[in-house]
Amino acid sequence: MGPIGRAFSSLAAQLAALAGTRLELFSLEARDAGERLLCRLAALLAAAVFLLLALLVATLALALVFWPTEYRFLALGLLALVYAALGVGLVGWLAWRLKRDPDPFAVTVEVLREDEAGLRAVLAGVPEPDASEQSAGRAVDAGIGGD
Repeated sequence: MGPIGRAFSSLAAQLAALAGTRLELFSLEARDAGERLLCRLAALLAAAVFLLLALLVATLALALVFWPTEYRFLALGLLALVYAALGVGLVGWLAWRLKRDPDPFAVTVEVLREDEAGLRAVLAGVPEPDASEQSAGRAVDAGIGGD
């Protein structure tokens, strides 16, 4: 195998290692996202069950308090209105929260974009500056250092 063949096999080995590392990062993020989702769903389900039971008992107690009076229908109507307002508020909060949550796998996507930029630079024949060259370049651009 000549020098070109060794270079291609070395490049293939590096790409395989790079892909393996990125897949490992993806799997860690996927597992973390899955665990968070299951934990939130379990807590949500438990909270919903207990809140529903408490709501049922409170509604029955309030209905029994107002039943012998002429305000029984008003009390039940107000309870229904309060429950509807709470439900709409919770749906609104959930929609707002879903919009604010970070995208899943954002770290993996960012690392893959950095890898793509690095590979494009290597393929174009432009050497990638290391960290010291980047900080020196920023210092010169900012007018720091030099003569």
